[in-house]
Amino acid sequence: MQPIKAPVKKTYRQGQILNLIRNQTIRTQEDLAAALKKVGIDVTQVTLSRDIHDLGLLKGPGGYHEPQADTPRSSEVGTLQWTLEEFVRDVKTACNLVIVKTAPGNAQTVAAALDRQGWPQIIGTLAGDDTIFAATPDAKQALYVRSKLLEMMR
Repeated sequence: MQPIKAPVKKTYRQGQILNLIRNQTIRTQEDLAAALKKVGIDVTQVTLSRDIHDLGLLKGPGGYHEPQADTPRSSEVGTLQWTLEEFVRDVKTACNLVIVKTAPGNAQTVAAALDRQGWPQIIGTLAGDDTIFAATPDAKQALYVRSKLLEMMR
């Protein structure tokens, strides 16, 4: 992966933090800073502490993790609506699939937020770098999900 040369936005940095803690064990802030550096993001300890707080991350024996869905958050960061507004660029349908285009590197974050909702219309999601395929039982359900996502982004 190419290191990022310009300073990154807070939302992008926080999205990368979520990607990292979902995909590997991060036990300390130093581990998190090192993992961010590997993806081209240099961050100070103060900024990292603020991001951890903003995201509502919890630290347990297995390292940092997100709170359970029923745990209240002090901010709306991490909610589906916030995630859609921050990262989604376009939503289309093709037969029974909902295709969600995101900013580069954020498809997994958006797909995880969709999965946490437990919508009965979505059978499952598959995320790449900037594209998500959300499978629905039929084309009618795909159109419904697309409409619901677009409405949340307004």
